[in-house]
This record gives sequence, C-alpha cells and structure tokens, in this order.
Amino acid sequence: MPRKPSTNQHFDALIIGTGASGLTLALHLPKEWKIALVSKGTLDTGSTQWAQGGVAAVLDHGDSIEKHVQDTLTAGAGLCNESAVRFTVENSTESIKWLIDQGVPFTTDSEADFGFHLTREGGHSHRRIIHAADATGRAISDTLIKKIKTKDNITLLEKHTAVDIITSRKLGLPENRCLGAYILNQQSGEVVTIHSQFVGLSTGGAAKTYLYTSNPDGTSGDGIAMAWRAGCRVSNMEFNQFHPTCLYHPHAKNFLISEAVRGEGGRLLLPNGERFMHRFDERKELAPRDIVARAIDHEMKRLGVDHVFLDISHKDDDFIKSHFPTIYKRCLKFGIDITKEAIPVVPAAHYTCGGVKTDHSGRTDIPGLYAIGECAHTGLHGANRLASNSLLECLVYASSAAEHMKQVFNKGLSDVDIPPWDDTQVTDSDEDVVISHNWDEVRRFMWDYVGIVRTSKRLKRAKNRIGLLQDEILEYYSNYKVSNDLLELRNLVMVAQLIIEAAISRKESRGLHFTLDFPDALPAAAETILTPDL
Repeated sequence: MPRKPSTNQHFDALIIGTGASGLTLALHLPKEWKIALVSKGTLDTGSTQWAQGGVAAVLDHGDSIEKHVQDTLTAGAGLCNESAVRFTVENSTESIKWLIDQGVPFTTDSEADFGFHLTREGGHSHRRIIHAADATGRAISDTLIKKIKTKDNITLLEKHTAVDIITSRKLGLPENRCLGAYILNQQSGEVVTIHSQFVGLSTGGAAKTYLYTSNPDGTSGDGIAMAWRAGCRVSNMEFNQFHPTCLYHPHAKNFLISEAVRGEGGRLLLPNGERFMHRFDERKELAPRDIVARAIDHEMKRLGVDHVFLDISHKDDDFIKSHFPTIYKRCLKFGIDITKEAIPVVPAAHYTCGGVKTDHSGRTDIPGLYAIGECAHTGLHGANRLASNSLLECLVYASSAAEHMKQVFNKGLSDVDIPPWDDTQVTDSDEDVVISHNWDEVRRFMWDYVGIVRTSKRLKRAKNRIGLLQDEILEYYSNYKVSNDLLELRNLVMVAQLIIEAAISRKESRGLHFTLDFPDALPAAAETILTPDL
C-alpha cells in the first residue's frame, strides 16, 4: 500500500494532479522510484471523472490513422502541429490496449472488429470512440486509482495544493532546472518543501476562469500559472472550448450532456421545437464543438432565451437507458425524463486548448519540468479540440514523458539546498471575503468579455480590469498566509491575464477564437506564443 505523507521529503518524481495524465504517468514510472502524487482533493477529484463520451482511437478495420489525423487537422482549423497529431494518433491503439490491460471495463460489442462498442462524435468521420457506457472517465479513473493504491513506492499527498515550482534560477544558480515544489498541506496549513529530480504537471485546464463551466471545482489553471511564473512559455491560450450542451437547471452544477448524445442522433431544438443547426453547418448536430456552441449562442441571443433543447426522445427507451444511464438518471433527478422530453442545455467553458508549451515527451522549457494533459500545449488540438482526443492525449504523452524521464534519470544528481517556505512575515487573514469577491468578479467579466464571441472593446475592458485585480491579489498574497482558495484565485487571475493577452494579439477569427472585429481567418495560421518577462 502507498506510504503516508510526511514533510520535507525527497522523491525521484513529483506528480501534481491525479487525472488520467497524472495517474498514467505514475503507473509508467519504474517501481524502484520514490514517487509523490499530489491531489488538491482526494485522488478521484480530477476532471477525468467527469469525462462521459470516451477515448478516440483507431480500432476498426474501416478506420485508419490517416482518417483520424485528417479529422483532427480539420477540427483544429489549420493550427494543429501535424507532427503532434500523427504522434498521438499513431500511439492511440497501443494506449487503449494498455487501458484494457489495466482492467478498464469498456462497453463490449461481439460483432465489432476490436470487440468493443465504438460510437461517433462531432467532427469524426468514423466510429472510433471507445467508451464505458456514458461514464468513461470514471471507469478509467477508478481503474487506475485501484492500481495506484497497490504501489508501495507511491506516496499519496491528498488535500495538498502546489504553491510554486522551485527552480535553480530562483536560487541564483547558473544552470536552470526544476528542483521540486512548495506544497501546501490544506489540513495543517504548513507549506512543505518537496525535493524532486522530476516534476510532472498534470493539473488540468482553466475552465473555472469562466462563470459557467462543465468542469469540477479545482480547474483553476494551477499548472499553467506555476509554469509561467517559473519561466515557461505558454501557447494558444485564447482557444477556450465551450461545450455546446451542459444541463441548464438551477440545481444542476456542472453537469455535461455528452457529445455522444448528438452522435447517436440527438437533435438540437429551439424553444418552439424547430431544428436550427442546418442553418449553420451541413453536418448539423455533428459539426465540431466551436460551430455548435456559436450556433447555440447566436440563437439564444437572437431570441433572448436562456437555453435551447437537446432531444434524444425519438430513440427507443431501452437504447437511451443503456447508452446513457448516467445522463438518464441525473436528468431524472431533476424531473427531466430524457426518454420522453428534450433536455434544456446551454454552452459552458469546457476545455483549455492552449497551455504550457511542450514537446512529444512533455518537456517544458525548464529541464526536469514536464506538463501533460490539459495544462500542456502539445499542438494536437490547434484552434479547436476534436471530441475525445483529450483523454487520448493524456495517455500518449504520459507514457512518452515517463520514457524520457527514465532515459535521463541521474542517480548521482545531488540535491541542492532549498530554503524552506518562509511565512514569518505574514499573518492569518480576517478578510477572506476579498477572495470570494475577486473570484466572482473575474469569472463574470471573463464570461461577458472573453467568451464565445469577442470584440476588441470587450477585450480591452477585460485587460484593464485584470490588471487591477492582479495588483489587489498580489498585495493580499504578500501579506497573508496562503490557503487553497487564495492559491487558486492567484492562479486563476494569472491564467485569465494570459487568455486576454493572447486573444488581443490574434487579429483574426479561427476555431474557438471568434471576434466580430476580425471575422475572417488570416491566410497563414500561426501559434500565439507568450514568453514570461523574467
């Protein structure tokens, strides 16, 4: 069983985040290594748990690597790194086989080539989404967590929050590399110094930057903000994917209606029952997410309504209940029987396509620091993520990062003397209302000014306000002891600033970034790369 945590430990690898990428990385590293696995909550609180649709991979004889590659490039609106796309897709089958070997209970189909049921989602030209009913993320997460708990070399640091990456540059040393991280123990309030040859950032995205999101609490862009402060470049932060269909109900918090509902024939309807997607794209409900989200946003604003509807009730009752048991039960809890009536839905912030710039091994600009999963920018997603490519990216890049760590591992690498966290000059706060107020303010103006449809005027307003908030939060951070809420707010505002800067610099509309002032795409696609001023 994993060892219990203690303070000021030394590890071979420190992994921050326990979604699919973090768990996969931990399981691919040598069993002889000492590994620390950090979670802000319990192990099962990562975004992976909420992923419904499945994992895209080439698993059918009628499908091909080339088809999957082309679908990804098309969805990415000319901004994908084709090398990253091919690297990911070429490793897709092997990644799925690894999950099956771990015991993930994917939905079977005796008549299918691979023996498992495959569904189709928006933007895909073929059925290639392997899934576990409509709770694939939970199935993957639960399976990998069970494996993690059998490993004696892994120390679990649950209810711990990463504060900052420790680098030799920060200590005034000539050769810069990652040395570890400061970690807050939420229960004791102590900030622990963790020495580690490798740090893997697997912290997820930054959808909590927005007022409405499909993500669970905790997706505050921690890894992106920490890497930026450490000196890493970030790319394409303006491309925030808004999932078209989240359940609209006053008591339903962050509940996603899977892409697979549309993949299996779900129809988007206006309040009067009229279909509308044919007016926006010939693929109708199966168009990529950015097109569907903008179409819904357009109709909501045109009609002055709070939501539209997604209807799958024309399908057989048993089909609905067997394919979407989680959605059926959750909606029924709120008085919506999806076998008989349409589901009220609204777009919500869902996925961060940009992130910390990395290579095929998950390496950042700082030796020893890796970023994988949603916090990373590999080049796979371009200007818009193709449905169900995200879990695949987690698996492929976690595996490749582990391989690189093993190749460069230096047993004789001496530990640098890292000073302990100093909180002697700060006090306990009696003004936590400042945190909640600022938190609410940034999420609201990001939704209003930096949302699905943008303008230069709105972005300028957002830039002015984020500057003021940065000053307020820096003053607060400098004077009071850190807490999980304060750390999340600090990271949230940092990432919001990066999103705004990137959005202002892109003078075109492409993929998920749509601005009324520059409605056309430029002839040549280029990444938006931001470099910290150190």
